[in-house]
Amino acid sequence: MGLLINGEFVDEALIREEMASLRPHYEAMMADMEPIAREIQLKDWSKENVIERVLLRQEAASRAPVISDEELDERMTALLPPPGDPDDIEAGTTRAGVDHDAMRTEMRTQIQLERLVQDVGEKAPKPKKQELLDFYKANQERFAVPPMLHASHIVKNVNDSVDEETARAAIAVAEAELAAGSTFAEVADRNSDCAGQGGSLGWFPLGEMVEEFEVAVMPLAPGQVSQVFRSVFGFHIAMLHDRRPEGVRPFNDVREEIEGAMQAGVREQALEAFVDALKEKAVIKTAKQPAV
Repeated sequence: MGLLINGEFVDEALIREEMASLRPHYEAMMADMEPIAREIQLKDWSKENVIERVLLRQEAASRAPVISDEELDERMTALLPPPGDPDDIEAGTTRAGVDHDAMRTEMRTQIQLERLVQDVGEKAPKPKKQELLDFYKANQERFAVPPMLHASHIVKNVNDSVDEETARAAIAVAEAELAAGSTFAEVADRNSDCAGQGGSLGWFPLGEMVEEFEVAVMPLAPGQVSQVFRSVFGFHIAMLHDRRPEGVRPFNDVREEIEGAMQAGVREQALEAFVDALKEKAVIKTAKQPAV
């Protein structure tokens, strides 16, 4: 038996397809249920999903947003770039056998749905500043940051092309230039195998770099330059610019992130309420396949 949703027949095959799609995700969740009860629950969820999608599609179509041919063409081209040889296209069909007319119809429906969902979401209330602050205070762990270092380095790699002795001699040249008074950035750009930006590594969390690098940098004071040290990559000289202790990102730095997350939740709730309202006024019956 299928469903008759506001006069539109929906074949039971769609519900079975939905069950097959949901099964891998929900079977583990329902592992403790009896097999028969699990199957009934899965079918109920699948039926609800199908009903909701049909109701949203019907509502989207009833609002009849104007979808231009240009917009459809753009979407079609993004999904299915035209083949180079026009002779390869049969009437209304690509080389892969895709029906263009059917695809355009499906694409039109998809755009209508997107606009409906967007419209519902835009009407959802935006969180107020106090709500954002309350979320920030209640979820401090989400905004925690580890100790951070800001450093630069000069590196001479040891690899299949450059042996240990050659790399050690090259880093000694850089070391001598620093001792002679050249700035770290100048020496890095002239000598480092990672030249550019004065050898800057920017800010990075403690634990991100190889152990040898952090062992050399951690004892440094801001502005201090390390001795030459060896890592798995080769020879380095590092300079520490600054350090930050672990802490919590300031509210102003994460406000947009919080607002986006909260707004997404509010929009989801608004869409659920919208669908519930559609179901309340919908006429839904079980029905047999209409005679052709």
